[in-house]
Amino acid sequence: MKPPFLPRLLIPRLPFYYGWVVLGCVCLAGFARQGPAVAVLSIFVAPMTGAFGWSRTEISGAVSLGGVLAAVISPMLGPVLDRRGARLILCLAVLGTGLSTMALSLTQSLLMFYLLFCFARMVWAGPFDLGLYGALNNWFVARRARANSLATLAQMSGLVAMPLIAQFAMQGSDWRAGWVAIGTTVLVVGFLPAWLLLVRRPEDAGLLPDRLVSPTGQAAPEPRFSRAEAMRTPAFWLLALYTVLVYPVQAGVSLHQAPHLIEQGLSPIVAATVISFFSAMSAVASFGIGFLPRRWPVRFAMSLSGALLAIGTFGLIDIGSAKTAYLAAGVFGLGIGGVMTLLPMAWADYFGRESYGAIRGVALSMQVLAQASGPLLSGALRDWTGNYTWSLLVFGVLAALAAGAAIVARRPHVLA
Repeated sequence: MKPPFLPRLLIPRLPFYYGWVVLGCVCLAGFARQGPAVAVLSIFVAPMTGAFGWSRTEISGAVSLGGVLAAVISPMLGPVLDRRGARLILCLAVLGTGLSTMALSLTQSLLMFYLLFCFARMVWAGPFDLGLYGALNNWFVARRARANSLATLAQMSGLVAMPLIAQFAMQGSDWRAGWVAIGTTVLVVGFLPAWLLLVRRPEDAGLLPDRLVSPTGQAAPEPRFSRAEAMRTPAFWLLALYTVLVYPVQAGVSLHQAPHLIEQGLSPIVAATVISFFSAMSAVASFGIGFLPRRWPVRFAMSLSGALLAIGTFGLIDIGSAKTAYLAAGVFGLGIGGVMTLLPMAWADYFGRESYGAIRGVALSMQVLAQASGPLLSGALRDWTGNYTWSLLVFGVLAALAAGAAIVARRPHVLA
């Protein structure tokens, strides 16, 4: 699908590769994506539970239910992405996220909160993920690591900025002003570039993606797996296992990080800056991955990311000062940045561009269900025990197991 105002014949005549324009659109949409991220909701947990008397399990359930809804729609959206491209999906995702998060400022009941946040979380977990990485992986092959790292860096920048935007909007007002600020930011940053400039794939504009080159100097064959073929390989299920082990950790720790730090004696503003620091370290990891040699197996970096998640999670159990909170959150953030950058790249590297949406849609349903389980488990264990120690122990073990699963997830034999 061509942009509405840019003539298709003009794109090949540009003095630069149009994929960089696509990357810019994806970065802005990725920043806007973070409106309903669990790290952002974490800022609202204490004031909203205080205002309405909700339990931590009840507010965590909205994250989990949104993930379940995303798991239902993602396999259906994948083939749409392959046929129509990312522009339609991303534009609708930005609009839906901006309007629903802004409307959260009108919340009067738990039911209204669930209707709005579950929708926003569904869009965050499904359409956004498919659209962002579907666009990039169509345009980049040789520079896929660099493109994915920059896109994830933009998303981490959103995770750094959004909690602070919410926290500062709430100063001198209340949590309702925070949601208005989040929704406005999403709409302002994310919509127009995607609507005006995204193109489905380079072939639609008379271009070719950048190619990996084999040692003989020839273009390396690109994998071309259908969804059925991919699901018959061990690699598919090992990547899926890594996904379902690591994403409960990502979501469960992120959502409850701020209330855990406050319960450990830190002030709300310090807790917010710790969350922003972990997001900043995620951005550092994402950026660094872009400079790894493409000949290095992606599974080794994925295993390291899982190990960092485990170390950071165990480190968060006993926080005695702001310094130890920053240290543990920073290590955890390095792991998150690695996971978020490497997994979309691994799916495309292992199975190719042709059916990326269909394959990733199935895997994404597993991912968002895993994400949904994390916050619910963490909230339930906290309500049961009175603290977050047991949930952090469980999540640390899951991250360590994920590190092991990544090591054995070898690339499948290429189907040219």
